[in-house]
Amino acid sequence: MTVALALLLGAWLVGHLVPRWLGRLDLCQVDPTPVIVAWLTSIAAALAAGVGAVIVLLLPNHGVVSDLAVLHHCRTALLHGLPPTLERVSGLLVSGLLLVVGLRITIVGLTEWRRRRRERRGQLAILRLAAEPDSSAANTLWLTHDRPLAFSIAGRPGVVFATKGLIRHLSPDGVGAVIAHERAHLAGRHHLLVAVTELLGKCLPIVPLLRQAPHAIRELVEIAADAHAERLHGSDAVRSALLTVSDDGAPRGALAMARDGIAVRLERLRRHASPDRYAARAARCVLAAVVASTLPLAEVSLLLVTAVVACMDTA
Repeated sequence: MTVALALLLGAWLVGHLVPRWLGRLDLCQVDPTPVIVAWLTSIAAALAAGVGAVIVLLLPNHGVVSDLAVLHHCRTALLHGLPPTLERVSGLLVSGLLLVVGLRITIVGLTEWRRRRRERRGQLAILRLAAEPDSSAANTLWLTHDRPLAFSIAGRPGVVFATKGLIRHLSPDGVGAVIAHERAHLAGRHHLLVAVTELLGKCLPIVPLLRQAPHAIRELVEIAADAHAERLHGSDAVRSALLTVSDDGAPRGALAMARDGIAVRLERLRRHASPDRYAARAARCVLAAVVASTLPLAEVSLLLVTAVVACMDTA
């Protein structure tokens, strides 16, 4: 049971410490893509550690870890004086708790996912009736309205909706920046990332990592989409679009350009903080994924080191 408890402790530390570390980053300067990877990998690692703890607890004798000859005496020393009944009861309690959490994630997640899918289908059906297709751009539809507004809705395929008010209030580069921004959301599957983090945050709001992830991911995907639009149309066009486009009128579940993290994004554009080059970005993403995924295992590694030391002392 010791390894299972170490995994649970590792998951707890990731759930409480990682959001503090990531929250200290200056989003006006850092590349958003590695930060998104760090958030998502940390969530996956914490959940995997919890699932791993359940598996270890359910295996006979808590798995092969407890049968390693090298650590046998160490395990005996660490568990000396602990009644076997107490160990079994505590193992059952922890397993039951984690299974309840897993059932909650499954039930709430499936219910919310189905609701979102029905809602998205209804929105697309209504908007398609009122919109005019763009002959020069696939999956881009124009709404007859003077308010400058643009948003994207995920689907197969995803669709970008824009009002003709954009053309009246923005320069051609500004309009292009808005459309490029929304297409970046679809290409990067940003709607899926936001939806998954919101579902997990709703299921387990008690965990800071899951509670804070939806807001952080929404802000980061908007910064990433801005960076894509900036590369194509320049920072001035993106800044002008952010100051002009309305944030009122986009349906729930859509990603709208002028909804999240406006102050940070404007400051970033003012500083002309461009993302890293592809190779540097890929390296940072890999590093972020490796560090985040191994954090829960740090407790298991510490346990094994302690076991070896104790084994040497009792030899």
